[in-house]
Amino acid sequence: MLKKWIQLAERLSFRARACLVSRAKCIGMILKLLAVFSSGPLYAAAAATVSAGDHALWDQLLKAHVVVLREGQATKVNYKGLATQRGKLKRYLASLGQVNVEAFDGWSKAEQLAFLINAYNAWTVELILTQYPDLTSIKDLGSWISSPWSKSFIPLLGESRSLDDIEHQLIRGSGRFDEPRIHFAVNCASIGCPALRAEAYVAAKLDAQLADQTSKFLMDRSRNRPTSDGLVLSAIFKWYRDDFEQGWGGIDRLETFLAEQATALELSAAQLARLQRETLPLQYDNYDWQLNDIAR
Repeated sequence: MLKKWIQLAERLSFRARACLVSRAKCIGMILKLLAVFSSGPLYAAAAATVSAGDHALWDQLLKAHVVVLREGQATKVNYKGLATQRGKLKRYLASLGQVNVEAFDGWSKAEQLAFLINAYNAWTVELILTQYPDLTSIKDLGSWISSPWSKSFIPLLGESRSLDDIEHQLIRGSGRFDEPRIHFAVNCASIGCPALRAEAYVAAKLDAQLADQTSKFLMDRSRNRPTSDGLVLSAIFKWYRDDFEQGWGGIDRLETFLAEQATALELSAAQLARLQRETLPLQYDNYDWQLNDIAR
C-alpha cells in the first residue's frame, strides 16, 4: 500500500513539473499532490516520525525551567521563564496535535503512554500560562460549574479534548495500559501533586522513569509518612485506590503495592508486617492545591 502511494505521488509530481505551460493545470496538480500526502500513509508515517519518540522541545523546556528539590522528591516550576519561551511550547503542542489516531495506534504501548503523559503535562503548563501570574492555584481557572480539567481546549488525536479526557479516558479508561504509576507522572501544577519530572518521558526508559517517580514521591515525608499509629498517605491513594488493585505487577491490594515500597516509606519491620496483614491504619492527608511556582 505504501509503495502504491509513493508511485502515485511520483506520477503527480512529474505531471506538475510537466504542466508549467499552464498555471491552472499546475495548480490542479499541486492540489492533488497535497491531497495524496495529507490523506495517505505517507502523512501518517511522517507524523509518527515527528512525534512518537521526539519530545525534544518539551525536554529542553523542562530541563531549563523545572527546579528539582530534595533530590527529586519534589519540583517547582519557573513559569515566568516558561512564559518567555511560550513559542517553543506552542510548537511542541502543535506537533502533538499533528498525530492522528492511525499513527498513534501503530506505536508501541510505551510510545503511546509517554506521548499521553507528556501531552497532559505540557498542556497543563500551557493552561497555567494563559493566566499567569494572576493565579495562585490551577483551580482558579475553573468555575462553580466546571473544573479546569473538564475544559475541552486540547486538539489531540483528531478531537478537542480536556485534561480529564487525556487522563481518565485515553490513559486510565482505554484498557491499554492498566498502569497505576501514571499517578506519579501526570502533574496538576500543584504542590500536593507528584513532581513534574525535569525531563520528558520517552518510551526507551519509561518503566525506569515511572519507577523513579514512584519511589521519589513515596520518599517525600511532606506527603507520605509513617506515624506511631499508622501510615499517612497522599490523597492520591484514596482517590485512585482501585488503580493500584487491578493486578499490575501481580498486585491486587494497595497494601501490597505500599509494602513493595517499604524502603522508600521507611517502614520499620513491625510496620511492614502490619501493612502486609492489612492491620496498619491508612490515613489520607489534605491535598495542597497551591501553584507549584518557584516564585512563591
